[in-house]
Amino acid sequence: MPLIIAIVLLSVLKYLEIGPLDNLSWWWIVGLFVLAFLWFEFFERMLGRDKRKAHEQLEKARKERIKKTFK
Repeated sequence: MPLIIAIVLLSVLKYLEIGPLDNLSWWWIVGLFVLAFLWFEFFERMLGRDKRKAHEQLEKARKERIKKTFK
């Protein structure tokens, strides 16, 4: 998520031509978009991070159910 926030912030600053970003090429920002796309579509799945997050949410819900049942 921080990558997406950084890309959006850089895009806005580049569009408004604020600071040193007015001389920056748009290809750098497009490259960051491509990097973010590749990360979320391929690398995150290859590393199993998407399933790990889902598993952690299920585990948290299970623990809350158990705590609620035996309270």
